[in-house]
Amino acid sequence: MNPHFRPVALEHASRLVNHGPTVLVTSAHGAQRNVMAAAWSMPVEFTPPRIAVVIDKQTFTRELVAASGAFALCLPGTALVDVTYAVGSTSGRDGDKFERLGIVARPGPKLGMPLIETGCAAWLECRLIPEPHTEAAYDTCFAEVVAAAADERVFSNGRWRFSDDNLELQTIHHLGAGHFVRAGGVLHAKALPAG
Repeated sequence: MNPHFRPVALEHASRLVNHGPTVLVTSAHGAQRNVMAAAWSMPVEFTPPRIAVVIDKQTFTRELVAASGAFALCLPGTALVDVTYAVGSTSGRDGDKFERLGIVARPGPKLGMPLIETGCAAWLECRLIPEPHTEAAYDTCFAEVVAAAADERVFSNGRWRFSDDNLELQTIHHLGAGHFVRAGGVLHAKALPAG
């Protein structure tokens, strides 16, 4: 367990994904587990916190999610860019990606989903909300966030803090073909006069 991870109040859980980071979707059922990368996730409701993520129906992850009714979203930092690309480029049907890539995971506090903390900025443990039409037609899965935590060095008091001292934890965004950018270079808006 990473000593820098702290629980995130569920009222702030949507803030973990509202900036569109690439996520690692972890899943497990019985003795099987998997991890895959997903570029499309977003918050869809704040209270209770609910998210949507695209998980192709042909993937091993989707099979495990359907069987268990749960998954987790782990937000990799720049330290895991190579791992993120690797888990998004191979199938879990060919063997345990956690073992093959040396990814350490611990069971989630509510649903037992594999949670990755080393190299990640945050995680959200999620219970699937069955929506057969959207799952079949658009590969979009909806879920309620039941637990969340973040590394306090990059997210605390319900806010992201991207700075030069936490570059390895800054979330990544997939541009395609193995190219990523990292979150950072935060701009602070100032209030404009009304009228």
